[in-house]
Amino acid sequence: MFLIVAKYLIPKGFRGLTLFPFVLVKFPKDKQNIILVNHEKIHLRQQLELLILPFFIWYLMEYLIRLVQYQNANLAYRNISFEREAYSNESNLDYLKNRSIFQFCNYLFLKK
Repeated sequence: MFLIVAKYLIPKGFRGLTLFPFVLVKFPKDKQNIILVNHEKIHLRQQLELLILPFFIWYLMEYLIRLVQYQNANLAYRNISFEREAYSNESNLDYLKNRSIFQFCNYLFLKK
């Protein structure tokens, strides 16, 4: 994992972005934010499992489906299975040690 500060590459309203093998954070202090970094590490694992490009295709497709479902961009983003898994487990710093493969699938049909 390469942790890089890239203020102008991170969209407004976000603090981090993962593009395997890079984790981009908005501010230098974000490099020490263990919760944010763990969240992004979960995305690294998800991207690896889906061989990177299919991850981004799935992510976009699921976002569009959730956008139709929720009629709200923030709710659509928060309900993408990849984000549900990452937000649910970002505080558990041991999560990736015990995580099963394709664990994000368990978050596909949860109702929020």
